[in-house]
Amino acid sequence: MSRTAAPLLPSPLSPPAPPPAIVRRAADSARRRTSASLILRSVLEHGPVARSTVARLTGLSAASVTEYCARFAELGLIREAAAPRQSNGVGRPHVPVDLDDGRFVVGGVHVAVPYTTVAVLDLRGRVVAERRLSHAGRTDPGQVLARAADGLNSLLADVAGRHTALGVGVAAGGWVDRDSGTVVEHPLLGWREVPVRDVLGARTGLPVHVDGHARALVDAERLFGRARGSRSMLHLFVGNVVDAAFATHDEVHHGPRSQSGSIAHLPLGAGTEPCDCGRIGCLQVELSERTLCRRAREAGVTDGVDPMDVVAAAADDDPVAVRLLVERARMIGRAAGLLLDVLNPDTVVVTDIGVVHREDCLAALRAEVGPERAASVSATSFPDSVLAVAGGAVALDVLYRDPLGAAPDISGLLT
Repeated sequence: MSRTAAPLLPSPLSPPAPPPAIVRRAADSARRRTSASLILRSVLEHGPVARSTVARLTGLSAASVTEYCARFAELGLIREAAAPRQSNGVGRPHVPVDLDDGRFVVGGVHVAVPYTTVAVLDLRGRVVAERRLSHAGRTDPGQVLARAADGLNSLLADVAGRHTALGVGVAAGGWVDRDSGTVVEHPLLGWREVPVRDVLGARTGLPVHVDGHARALVDAERLFGRARGSRSMLHLFVGNVVDAAFATHDEVHHGPRSQSGSIAHLPLGAGTEPCDCGRIGCLQVELSERTLCRRAREAGVTDGVDPMDVVAAAADDDPVAVRLLVERARMIGRAAGLLLDVLNPDTVVVTDIGVVHREDCLAALRAEVGPERAASVSATSFPDSVLAVAGGAVALDVLYRDPLGAAPDISGLLT
């Protein structure tokens, strides 16, 4: 006797499915957001560029491109370039469009262990103004963020007659939860559950976005740097904090509560430094700028705590300073090699003072990675302003991912 399986019934504990109309609206909204992002980024990358070229680059219809460009022009994000371009010598000339980078800016804040960097950036990620604010040994989050807000407000006031601020991006090391705008944990600063977005938003009166600095620099590279267009990218940040970020298909991986990229306790072979976790040779304690400066003091190279003093000594041909930086670069190369084995990215970008300022350090790092993959490794695209760019990139990523989502804020600024 044949039997027919009973139809599967929804569990009484399952949440009800959303109505089809809501699903369609959500899909339409996502489609519009994606289209707007593709068009504005095409203008950023290729402008001055004809609308027909934007349509070809994005795969969108000419009508859609024209519609979005009109909206962006109304918002002040793009403008028509001065000189029209003739189309193959016949027909109406194309009037190219370009990013309007003279109207809006964003604020950038990067919180490092010894100091905070505040900056103003234009829509191309270029630093308009920058200031470094020493912590002077006082890292209480309330004091650090108050100084940052005051310093940033001062910079924004200086450019207020020429530019309008759209928002503020904040980048920091440690565990940073992007969704809540919170520094969950930063052991070197002694911070736990610090509501950075709320504090700075209240003190600046601007929308504030917060993320980890390695992820922020991935965003900066894919928007404005040499890694633009890479299908996948690993960024390795080596400062007092050592962490990493990985992006594939233009999406940065965050993980649950944005905890991805924590590599401070990755074991590094042949390491000798004791770590607070009880082990020997963890990545951060071996590679941190604090360790570099301590070793330089012990060797008589410098007497301070600024790693740039070691770089300066190496530039003056101090052999011990050169050895310290090159050996450190080799260890960074070993760490990069481990991460390359796991993630296999097309591009690896390293932010480290030695790699940024010295070709021998970059060569040592690449040698550790191996000849097959050495060409995929490069130093940051922002050697002179990497911390300022990290902060601003957090806000600029939000703009370029959802230009029309920022439209209400921009419209309010224009009225």
